[in-house]
Amino acid sequence: MPKSKRDKKVSLTKTTKKGLEAKQNLIEELRKCADIYRYVFVFSVENMRNNKLKDIRTAWKHSRFFFGKNKVMMIALGKGPTDEYKDNLHKVSKFLRGEVGVLFTNKTKDEVQEYFSNFKEVDYARAGNVATMAMTLDEGPLEQFPHSMEPQLRQLGLPTALKKGKALVNMKTITQTIISIKLQLSCFD
Repeated sequence: MPKSKRDKKVSLTKTTKKGLEAKQNLIEELRKCADIYRYVFVFSVENMRNNKLKDIRTAWKHSRFFFGKNKVMMIALGKGPTDEYKDNLHKVSKFLRGEVGVLFTNKTKDEVQEYFSNFKEVDYARAGNVATMAMTLDEGPLEQFPHSMEPQLRQLGLPTALKKGKALVNMKTITQTIISIKLQLSCFD
């Protein structure tokens, strides 16, 4: 069916696109840094938090961090040996895949690896993170959780009930489930 001429796409957002000028500025900045700094590193970050990255940037004021579109950074550094900005910079472009950044610095490889291998910051977990420690709950009221969280706890598989406005853990249910699982497994032996 042909497109309707009356249908006009109207964006309801107030944000404007960065456009070509921002991409050209990124290319320019990357090339300036390629001239100034001796070493280039491609790095990835797990569970990136903006305030932690800000701390690293202040600690490494002598260096320059870039997070941008990988395709734009590839164009700045060069996709192949024919269009690379400097010798062997096209080899860096091969590593620009996924969520990665580029670090320009005058520090050696050993200094960079030593700093970042020792840099670990503790922060609150996000959804989807794997728990690193176990937590045991006794039968009875859950004082540490408000009553409004009881449906979420039940959704996570914890046998809870609301009594007099308090969330309660029912350990008898847990024991019964464990026994029934063991019985089901023993049937397969």
